[in-house]
Amino acid sequence: MAASVCHLPVFIFFLALLPGTTPLQASQTWTLLKVQQLLNRPPVLSHWRRTTDFCGGGGTVAPSASVVCYGDTVTQLHVAGAAQGAPPLPLNFSIGALVTTLSRLPDLKVLTLSGLGLWGPLPGKLERLAALEIVNMSGNYLYGPIPRGLSRLRSLQTLILDDNMIGGEVPGWIGTALPSLAVLSLRNNSLSGTVPGSLGSAPSLRSLVLASNNISGNLPDMRGLANLQVLDVGGNSLGPAFPRLGRKVASVVLSRNRFGGGLPAAELSSFYLLERLDVSRNSFVGPFPPALLSLPNLRYLSIAGNRFTGTLSDKVPCGDNLQLVDLSSNLLSGSAPGCLRPDGKTETVVLSSENCLDRGDGSQHPSPFCQNQALAVGIVSPKERKKIGRQAGFIAGIVMAVLVAVSLVGAMAFFAVRKMTMEGAKTKPSAPLVDEQSSSSAYPSKLFADARYISQTVKLGALGIPPYRSFSLVELEAATNNFANSCLLGQDSYGEVWHHQSFPLISLQFVQHLGN
Repeated sequence: MAASVCHLPVFIFFLALLPGTTPLQASQTWTLLKVQQLLNRPPVLSHWRRTTDFCGGGGTVAPSASVVCYGDTVTQLHVAGAAQGAPPLPLNFSIGALVTTLSRLPDLKVLTLSGLGLWGPLPGKLERLAALEIVNMSGNYLYGPIPRGLSRLRSLQTLILDDNMIGGEVPGWIGTALPSLAVLSLRNNSLSGTVPGSLGSAPSLRSLVLASNNISGNLPDMRGLANLQVLDVGGNSLGPAFPRLGRKVASVVLSRNRFGGGLPAAELSSFYLLERLDVSRNSFVGPFPPALLSLPNLRYLSIAGNRFTGTLSDKVPCGDNLQLVDLSSNLLSGSAPGCLRPDGKTETVVLSSENCLDRGDGSQHPSPFCQNQALAVGIVSPKERKKIGRQAGFIAGIVMAVLVAVSLVGAMAFFAVRKMTMEGAKTKPSAPLVDEQSSSSAYPSKLFADARYISQTVKLGALGIPPYRSFSLVELEAATNNFANSCLLGQDSYGEVWHHQSFPLISLQFVQHLGN
């Protein structure tokens, strides 16, 4: 009996250390019931009553709602709505009032309010919950920028705001003001701008998720993040440079962005912890590094929807953990690696349509298609480049030979024609300067409309002979309208000067000879 009495204090001491054995403070019980009211009494909290033993497990309905206490105070509060989310709360809902109420739980370290229909700007009042380490408010209707007040949560380790309407840019202070931040997840929001360089120096960052936003530009250098394991930035406008990452990274998702150029094969081959690599739907070009298939921990690899080239071989080795490989919609040729075939050692799902592989199942393009596409974007293998260079040199030589031959033939024809012209000029009698028969010939109706009569005079002047010509009386009468007074310009000591009515720039001077 004495022994039992001696052990009784020890039993009571350990009983006091067990969670839930101490009743929750009355003020904090009131706070939880007020939270229930502000959330419009969601179904997952329908079992909360004033008599509920929250610290004894009475407030927990796994996995939708739970309250965890340490002693007589709440340290964790989890309230999650339906998986598909909930409609927005009534218009009288105030996100500020909810946070003010939660601030009466001074030791609250973990707060989950997901899928409850919360709406309004993310309040900076969260800084009042100074002990917070984990905040998950995903699946709501929160909007506006990330408030500066969160930078005062010096103990914050996890911030999850997925599936909201958060806007603005990722704040620059988030990588320096929160030294303990390990998980930052802002998936499916309305963030824009660039990723701040401060995230490249966040000392504790392990998981960075910025997928499905409107972020652009290159990612900062993250080789200094020794603990980074997860990077998911798919569905943005990032690029074109491939991000610089540390070797401990396990999951890299860059799909549906604007990354381009070639993959850093040597760098990726050193990621021995890499389990997931998704670079699909980008603008990558150049040779596909087959060494990726043999990474020891790789489970998922997708390069679909790019312009990777290269000739695959059935002798390429594969890692033992591969579960899915998507090579579709590229410019690959050759044979699929034997380890990826249905009869291979691994049970791997392989997608390889719309390439130029030797499969014979109608899912591939003909080989010239991949060659032409590679030429169109300037990406060919060294072997193909040499072959194309030789072909181009041969064609260029033929073209040059044809051009030289045509030039020689043209030169010979030119000199032959010139020689014949010169010989003809020597044998042809020179034309008389004065047409003596013009006086006896009949007057043509369009004589002075013919430019040849004027050009002959010009030619004589060009040869150094004084430009003149003798005209018949009929021609003179036609030129002066039968010597009309209106065509008479004047008279000098040599004779009369008449205006040529058909050619205004030409005048005729009739020189008097022996009184004629």
